[in-house]
Amino acid sequence: MSTITASDVNKLRTMTGAGMMDCKKALVEAEGDFDKAIEILRKKGQKVAANRSDRESTEGAVIAAVNGDHTSGAIISLNCETDFVGKNEGFVKLAQELAALALNFETKEELLAADFHGITVGEKLIEQTGVIGEKIEIGSFERLHGAFVNSYIHAGNKIATLVALSANVAGADEAARNVAMQAAAMNPIALNEDGVDADTIAKEIEIAKDQLRAEGKPEAMLDNIAKGKLNRFFKDNTLVNQDYIKDSSMSVSAYVKSVEAGLTVTGFKRAALG
Repeated sequence: MSTITASDVNKLRTMTGAGMMDCKKALVEAEGDFDKAIEILRKKGQKVAANRSDRESTEGAVIAAVNGDHTSGAIISLNCETDFVGKNEGFVKLAQELAALALNFETKEELLAADFHGITVGEKLIEQTGVIGEKIEIGSFERLHGAFVNSYIHAGNKIATLVALSANVAGADEAARNVAMQAAAMNPIALNEDGVDADTIAKEIEIAKDQLRAEGKPEAMLDNIAKGKLNRFFKDNTLVNQDYIKDSSMSVSAYVKSVEAGLTVTGFKRAALG
């Protein structure tokens, strides 16, 4: 029977993030073999994950990352069960590492299968489920590419956004961040009118017509008035047409053009908890 020292326990804790007592028990069971101890901790995580598979994981941290030349961005939400865990420094650090890793992949499935310090991301999440005692999973996964991409993470890591501009020009960094902040605050449903699906448009037209009928407007006038209300819907709910939150005298589109003539917003992504 090998002697398990405090140094051994600390070493395993550093390697896995597991608690002191869990590490000590695993090392004792593994008779000092670190690889076996790690496997024991991982199996414990699998058991905890199986027991908590039906739990809701609506808390956590939403993190955005952008590559070095600002041509690509990623958002992931690392979800857990409680706000207490979601605010934990170690949990947020893990979310940040996974968001940076996500820059190398286009799908959540690719990320989950990717190597993360010798194990897959999926295995790491199971391991952390055992360590933390809560269901841990990746919820949102978003990617965005463009001529210039920047990000915004709302305080508390509850919302993160990415915005792409049509060119990397002087002032693009601030402009893209400001528009990303707009997307976080105003939650647009699409970039512009073309991005709104036909079902949503049809629904809004019917809602407008029903309101007009209730007001006693003649049936022959409904189509034209409803189109006007639809334009208002586009202004309120599409990113480039919204009033710019820092200067409501101009739209987001006009703000971007004020930075550089011809500059446009080419895409955005938004992810939020809950």
